[in-house]
Amino acid sequence: MLNTLKTLTKTVTIGLTRSSSFHTTSTAGNRFTEVTQCDGVREICLNEPKTRNSLSMDMMNSILEGLTADWQNKELRAIVLTAKGPIWSAGHNLKELVPEKGAKYQTEVFNKLSEIIMNIYKAPIPVIAKVNGFAAAAGCQLVASCDMVVASESSKFSTPGANFGVFCSTPGIAISRVMSRPQAAYMVMTGLPLSAQEAFTAGLVSRVVPEKNLDAEVAHITDAIKHKSRSVIALGKEFFYKQLNMPIEEAYKLGAEKMTENLGLSDSQEGLRSFVEKRKPQWKHE
Repeated sequence: MLNTLKTLTKTVTIGLTRSSSFHTTSTAGNRFTEVTQCDGVREICLNEPKTRNSLSMDMMNSILEGLTADWQNKELRAIVLTAKGPIWSAGHNLKELVPEKGAKYQTEVFNKLSEIIMNIYKAPIPVIAKVNGFAAAAGCQLVASCDMVVASESSKFSTPGANFGVFCSTPGIAISRVMSRPQAAYMVMTGLPLSAQEAFTAGLVSRVVPEKNLDAEVAHITDAIKHKSRSVIALGKEFFYKQLNMPIEEAYKLGAEKMTENLGLSDSQEGLRSFVEKRKPQWKHE
């Protein structure tokens, strides 16, 4: 029965099984993302290459739904964001930002992406951007907000909004938190792109590999995650982001408390016992 389930493709919106897939649609029936889940890894694929995978409200709602579904499922161990076509994402759909839309709606567009990003941070599991193409403006913002970024050698990254009169202020928030100030300023003030290798050197990208090795590298990373306790990763990820904005003395004080809390988890106790007994740990993800 399990082998049969692994081959099934289902169209659902919540309650993902171990090996299933779902997609969300607009009222017009256009597919914005394809979401698949297999062996603990959920992949959310931006699926509008004709619009350069622009982050329209429909697209962002679809991403958000795929991102937040079924977090309590212990079998879910990682989420991968990827895209179809040569443009990973060109950023916001500018048709939704024209003056006729009004300031209220324009703010809603920017806030929707912020909601996605906040949920990336809140997710109890790692969220990985798999980039094989060009990530620009808000697309670059989304990439930079993931826990890890794995890119092919041919990928590029840019924040070119000032070229057409819209400074990339919100993308600048994301990139300035993972890159040095001069590198982030270079991107937002010139609009010039960084190659994958340049982005890696600047701190925007975690790993750069040949395109043919991209899937294997992501699988290597998610396999490493799956060999660890979900509850330990969840606890650690929450504190990792919390301490970033703390004074160092306060961070170390709270860090010691968090380490003690970690030791109270049943999986932590199992991990220590398995180390002493020289065996593999049997995680319960508790």
